[in-house]
Amino acid sequence: MQLVYNSDTYAVMQFGVPLADGGDLLAAASGFEIVDKTARREIFLQGPLAERFRAGVEALVRNGDPTMEAFDEYIAGFGALAQLPLAAH
Repeated sequence: MQLVYNSDTYAVMQFGVPLADGGDLLAAASGFEIVDKTARREIFLQGPLAERFRAGVEALVRNGDPTMEAFDEYIAGFGALAQLPLAAH
């Protein structure tokens, strides 16, 4: 697990299992967890939805120097899918 984004509103962690040859993360075991701190909800994205999330983030970066507000706005579209209540362990 690696924390890849953290704001007052969202935290995004990337999960994955590196391949033995050091290549890309194994798709079946990788994804992103989005925590909506204000709603106290979380969602885990994997497969095509995780790839869509990654592509959107890469597009934000490629199109300039995105602000934290721009990232939060993008993440909000996925955070709206969050239904799991956040639980502290």
